[in-house]
Amino acid sequence: MFANKKIVYTGGTWDIFHIGHLNLIQRAKTYGDILIVGVTPDDIVLSYKKKIPIISYEERFRIIESLSCVDFVVRQDVLIGASLMKCLNVDIVVIGNDWKDKYLPGLDWARKNLKVIYLPRTPDISSSVIKQRME
Repeated sequence: MFANKKIVYTGGTWDIFHIGHLNLIQRAKTYGDILIVGVTPDDIVLSYKKKIPIISYEERFRIIESLSCVDFVVRQDVLIGASLMKCLNVDIVVIGNDWKDKYLPGLDWARKNLKVIYLPRTPDISSSVIKQRME
């Protein structure tokens, strides 16, 4: 389907979408021809963060889908799931550098089989910081 195209993947929760999210997604696009962005559904976020996102999965999906730099949006039930990466024929995974030393089965698979690029976080911004400011 995308012969001779470099496919880049990044994924996340993307709750309370902010400039750090936009920076990561826009920079991810610069590494290839096709950018696929995964959005984690509420029940999966709840299973590892122990809380439901503020913005619903459907709304977060639509926000990511509306970005001009994003070519396709997919549901990601696992952060950097090996089977999803294989199915999408991903060449490069872009992820925040806060994941560099963390173990995830799919990310470990990507490190061995794909190019993984770690990008620095945008300073002084995160969904958690925004939530704290609102309290």
